[in-house]
Amino acid sequence: MKAGIIASMLSLVSLASCGGGHPVEINPDAQSVATRWNGTLSTPPKLVGVSEVRGQAWMGGDPKDPGQTQAHIEISNAVPGGRHPWHVHRGQCGSDQGPLGPADAYKPLEVAGNGRASETAVLPVPFPHTGSFFVQVHASARNMGTIMACGNLAPPAR
Repeated sequence: MKAGIIASMLSLVSLASCGGGHPVEINPDAQSVATRWNGTLSTPPKLVGVSEVRGQAWMGGDPKDPGQTQAHIEISNAVPGGRHPWHVHRGQCGSDQGPLGPADAYKPLEVAGNGRASETAVLPVPFPHTGSFFVQVHASARNMGTIMACGNLAPPAR
C-alpha cells in the first residue's frame, strides 16, 4: 500500500515539474552554460558603500557565425538613468591585458528605472577556448577609469 502511494505521489510530482504533462521545448539556439565562459560581477571594494552594482556575464561562440563571439551582461542595483560602457577584457579583475574585440562592438548599458540593464555584444573574433577573461563596467564614457563592477569569467567545461 505504501509503495503504491509513493509511486502515485512521484507520478504527480513528475507531471507537475514537467508542466502538467506538456512536452518540454528546447530552444536549439540557446547555449549550454557548460559551453560558455561565465562570471559574477560585483563592485570593487573601494566603492562598496557608494555603489554596489551586481551582475552576471557570459561569453560564448556565436551560433550563427563560428568566427565570432557573443558576450552578454546583466546588471542590477545601478542608478536609474545611468549609461555605462562595458567590455570583456583579457586577464583578470585588477590585471587588465586589454579588451577583447573592438570597443565599439559593445553598446553601453542603459539602466532602467528599476536599476537593471542588459546588453549583448557580437565580437568579430573567434571564440577563445583558453586564456583568462573578465568583464568590467565603467562609470561613464567620460570616466572610464572608475570601474563600477568587475567579474572574472570561469572557462567552459571541457
